[in-house]
Amino acid sequence: MKRMHVHVAVDNLERSIGFYSALFDAPPAVIKPDYAKWMLDDPRVNFAISTRGRKLGLDHLGIQVENKDKLQDVYARLHRADGDVIEQGQTACCYAKSEKSWIEDPSGIAWEAFLTTGENIDYGDGTGERVARVAREKSCCAPPAAAKADACCNTRAKS
Repeated sequence: MKRMHVHVAVDNLERSIGFYSALFDAPPAVIKPDYAKWMLDDPRVNFAISTRGRKLGLDHLGIQVENKDKLQDVYARLHRADGDVIEQGQTACCYAKSEKSWIEDPSGIAWEAFLTTGENIDYGDGTGERVARVAREKSCCAPPAAAKADACCNTRAKS
């Protein structure tokens, strides 16, 4: 049995607990003054947050689903999580065709919810992601840093 583990540094534990409890549709299994942890079965993950002064900043995390019904369920959770949901819709990115939406948690970490619907013959130019996330300026593939974009997009496997 395997379980993914993710640890995220947050700046406001109480607000982040509220956000993730809505997103995961479950309360944390453990809460400490500077730490909370969810042991989730769907998706199967050990997800922890803390206010231990670490630098904030993941590019993004994601929840991948297997069918449209599950995608709609995750989309509903995004809307309950009290943030701006950016519905990207159908896109070709990262050698895959998918449908996705984006939201940021209270610390500014971007989350995508997506359903992969097929393969794509190339990585894609990041256009859909840039449009969906332009206000956040977090896409590694966004201009103007062309050299950084090339290094990022050619070496990092995203969702």
